[in-house]
Amino acid sequence: MTRYIRHAAVFCSLLLVALLVNATRLQVVQARRYDDSPANRRAVIARYAEPRGDILVGGRPVTGSVDTQEQLRHERTYEDGPLYAPVTGFASQKYGTSLLEHAEDPVLSGADPMLTPFPLWNELTRARTPGGDVVTTLNDAAQRAAYDGLGGRRGAVAAIEPATGRILALVSTPSYDPAVLSGNGPDATRAWARLNGDREKPMLNRAVGQTYPPGSTFKVVTAAAALDAGVVTDVDEATDSPDPYTLPGTTTSLTNESEGCADAPLRVAFMWSCNTVFARLGAAVGVERMTATATAFGFNDTALRIPFAAAPSTFDTTVDKAQLALSSIGQYNTRATPLQMAMVAAAVANGGQVRTPYLVDRRTRADGTTVAGPGAQPVRQAMHPATAVRLRELMRDVVEEGTGTNAAIPGAVVGGKTGTAQHGIGNSGTPYAWFVSWAQGERDPEPRVAVAVVVEDGSVDREHITGGGMAAPIAREVMERVLNSSPDRTG
Repeated sequence: MTRYIRHAAVFCSLLLVALLVNATRLQVVQARRYDDSPANRRAVIARYAEPRGDILVGGRPVTGSVDTQEQLRHERTYEDGPLYAPVTGFASQKYGTSLLEHAEDPVLSGADPMLTPFPLWNELTRARTPGGDVVTTLNDAAQRAAYDGLGGRRGAVAAIEPATGRILALVSTPSYDPAVLSGNGPDATRAWARLNGDREKPMLNRAVGQTYPPGSTFKVVTAAAALDAGVVTDVDEATDSPDPYTLPGTTTSLTNESEGCADAPLRVAFMWSCNTVFARLGAAVGVERMTATATAFGFNDTALRIPFAAAPSTFDTTVDKAQLALSSIGQYNTRATPLQMAMVAAAVANGGQVRTPYLVDRRTRADGTTVAGPGAQPVRQAMHPATAVRLRELMRDVVEEGTGTNAAIPGAVVGGKTGTAQHGIGNSGTPYAWFVSWAQGERDPEPRVAVAVVVEDGSVDREHITGGGMAAPIAREVMERVLNSSPDRTG
């Protein structure tokens, strides 16, 4: 009898070992396969079981969550969705996430280990940490001024605090409401198809994801290169610049929209945007120095994150002299995002230093405790400080006496540069109206804001499309809102 009991015990032990081995195989060896299986909805259900953390602007959440009482319980909501869509992006149960919703998903979803002081305990208990909040650097008043100023026209605005790199406004129009994509039903499917099929491309983030020929606003970069290289030593001395100017090695003549550009000094050429002067200066500086200066401003940078990726602005490094001349007036292959051109204006305002732009001021737990700040921001010297001083003077002249008078703000010091960029085959496309600028309030020790505005589609005749007429008034409103608000207004 004892022998039979012993055999039964051994057999039961073998069964127990087999069960343990099989459980180990399932839970350890094959766990990843089961976790990643489309048939396993537990992870998806758990993800939406709790409300998502919020994105804040000016201390106010511009996102939220609603309990649908369905299997995927919490669905994303947005306040003023079209206004903030170029910042928040969307968080969809069907189509995933984009922009800040994507870049900050670990914090917003509660998955980031820094949100809990006991991450191992959460692993053991399978508890889910409440989603954290993401506090942006945006100035709400400036964001609204930019959005209202564009008025639904295709275009974009980017505004930066020069001394820090904090992004104060990031607007792209026409826009869309991310809330229409939040769910997983047929309404979200129809909205996705409609938005992606829209010829106006409302989901395109024109402020950071679209590049344009910057036109004459790029002359800020060319002027910096010419001054740093010593090609120009006196901004009031006549230049050897014929009008028209024959592009080197060609029979093609370049002309000007303004009169009085022949041999114009840099000050006059900058104020009235003389193409011939700046094309000749770019060719004289040479491709190596022009490339170095453009790169220092941020062109050709493929790694910029704010924290989501920005499209790289480009300055062609393989051009001949004629192409270099055109590149130096913001044409040919030169391309820039509005964010990049705001960085150019900010560098002039900040003594020649380029601060890497950033959009997230801090990340917090659900109870408001800060767990991470923006971190140290890299700094580049785009030009000599003395060159920045002279460029600030030239940009002031543009607003006080030149093509940018529409950007003037009473009681403030404002510098700017207009641009009207040609594009399309044979320059047949409707020109882009550009304006880049910076502003300093009468009580401010340094400029508080730098702005870039581009308007793609003018609603007036082609010959009346100008950066000073269409883009400068928008920049003025954005700058004025920043100057009238308290510094460091985030939270």
